[in-house]
Amino acid sequence: MRCPPGLLLCLLLLVAPHCTEVATQEAQPDPKTPCANWMGGAPGYPGHNGLPGRDGKDGQDGLKGEKGEQGVQGPKGDQGEMGIQGRDGPRGFPGQPGQKGESAFIYRSAFSVGLTERAPPPNVPIRFSKIFYNEQSHYDTSTGKFLCNIPGTYYFAYHLTVYLMDVKVSLYKKDKAVIFTYDQFQKNNVDQASGSVLLHLNSGDEVWLQVYGEEGNNGVYADNINDSTFMGFLLYPDLDVH
Repeated sequence: MRCPPGLLLCLLLLVAPHCTEVATQEAQPDPKTPCANWMGGAPGYPGHNGLPGRDGKDGQDGLKGEKGEQGVQGPKGDQGEMGIQGRDGPRGFPGQPGQKGESAFIYRSAFSVGLTERAPPPNVPIRFSKIFYNEQSHYDTSTGKFLCNIPGTYYFAYHLTVYLMDVKVSLYKKDKAVIFTYDQFQKNNVDQASGSVLLHLNSGDEVWLQVYGEEGNNGVYADNINDSTFMGFLLYPDLDVH
């Protein structure tokens, strides 16, 4: 069957673009096939790590968080070393005077007396009638005796001027001589005889001085420029009694 020339030309024009496209597709080699028109290169090595980047700018502070719960109290620490002593503080105001204690008056007992007679008689208490101190009136000028009103320990002393004759005196406690003093008079001279003693006395005990022996031993003397004195005072009261 013969085709008309015009029809054949039309068919050729339609088939030609299709064949060209097929040829073009067949000309592209598949890189995955070993028999391609070109050969692929071998895989490369991994590259080195790059340098670290620069630090970024500081960010803004965030909001303040809520206060947490108080933790458990820890164990007590060791004692620290003593610090340097601080400066003295300012001086305070003086306090008010305290009240006077009763004992300051109750436990007072003292006397100091002098002789006015030139030659007291022997073997009787010497009456010292010149009063230097006798605030509590515990020494009796009429009898020449000290009367103990406060039990305790007392101190007694005497200083006598000796003139014209010898002196022998003794200190008595409750009708008993406790100490003796003797001074031998030197002519044309004035001597001194003295003595002292500590005694414990009870309430009602009496203490006095007297010349003992013969009449020629009472050279105790006193005038306007020479004194003979007798004294005594309480040292320690018996607190268990008061």
